[in-house]
Amino acid sequence: AAEQFRTLRARIDSLAAQRPITSVAVVSANSRDGKTTAAINLAVVTSMSLDRKVLLIDCDLRRPSVHRALGLEPRAGLGEVLGGRAELVDSVMPVEGHHLEILGVRSLPANPSELLASSKMSSLMEEACQRYDRVILDTPAALGLPDTKIIAERCDGLILVMRAGVTPVKDALATLDLLDRRRVLGVTLNDAVVKTEGYRYA
Repeated sequence: AAEQFRTLRARIDSLAAQRPITSVAVVSANSRDGKTTAAINLAVVTSMSLDRKVLLIDCDLRRPSVHRALGLEPRAGLGEVLGGRAELVDSVMPVEGHHLEILGVRSLPANPSELLASSKMSSLMEEACQRYDRVILDTPAALGLPDTKIIAERCDGLILVMRAGVTPVKDALATLDLLDRRRVLGVTLNDAVVKTEGYRYA
């Protein structure tokens, strides 16, 4: 699995050689497609590149899970930064052994969509893209909420996550139409059975 995310990282880097790609939103049609796991793995392998600083932002202000998956406890998070109660530099958490920092979610605001659409979010993205070489954003499920579209419009590109045998094709297509398929950098398919023969030696 790690090699597949390295391949995805290489694809993004190849596209970034043609046009600026600093911020990447990881999206999925529905919950339980494995989007957060994909975002974390992509952030980790990206941070393995030499001299590259990476920030992973949990943008799910309704059901956040990045900090729990990594065993972190944020003192302040995205809601506090967007609400003007904390600064980005004071809110990020380092991941030991990697050039990776996390902006998690501590409190759940009553107005997540409005916060994500605010000028504060624009300022946060601008600051993050200046401080880090790659900013990866874990988003809520795209269908049924405006949040992911709001986030995606602020990013340089998108990664669509699907789960084999679970994500309906119609939902994936609806997500591509909603978020503008021209901005999709790649697609990951979780739980797919892939047969490889590996290397052969003479």
